[in-house]
Amino acid sequence: MDAVNEKSAKNMHNKELGAKGEKKARRYLFLHGWKIIAKNYKTPFGEIDIIARKKDVLAFIEVKTRLSDIFGLPSEAVDERRKRRYIMGANYFLANKNADLTIRFDIIEIFRGQLNHIENAFF
Repeated sequence: MDAVNEKSAKNMHNKELGAKGEKKARRYLFLHGWKIIAKNYKTPFGEIDIIARKKDVLAFIEVKTRLSDIFGLPSEAVDERRKRRYIMGANYFLANKNADLTIRFDIIEIFRGQLNHIENAFF
C-alpha cells in the first residue's frame, strides 16, 4: 500500500472510531436523562460534537475517543485553541436565543472502550 492510500485508510479508521465514540456518548447521555439538541453542529468556528440539555443545563460536549495513550489521554487533545473554538461555536448557537440556562462545556473521553464524562471541563 502506498503512503497516500495508507494515510487515507488511517483517516477513515479515525473517522469511524470517532463516529462510534460519539454514538456511545449520545447513548450514555440519553440513558442519564439528557436530551440531545444537536449532533455534529457546524459553526463558522468548527463543529460541536453534541449539544445536550438536562433540566436547566445546556452542555456543549466534545467527544474524544482513543484506543491508545501514546499521544496522551483523549481529554488532553482538547487544547486551548479547541476550547476557544467551542466557546465561539456556543456563542454562535446561542445568538438570538433567549436561553435562561446554565451553559457548560463538557468532554466525554472514551479510552479503550471506557467512557469518562468530564463535566465543566473548561469555560
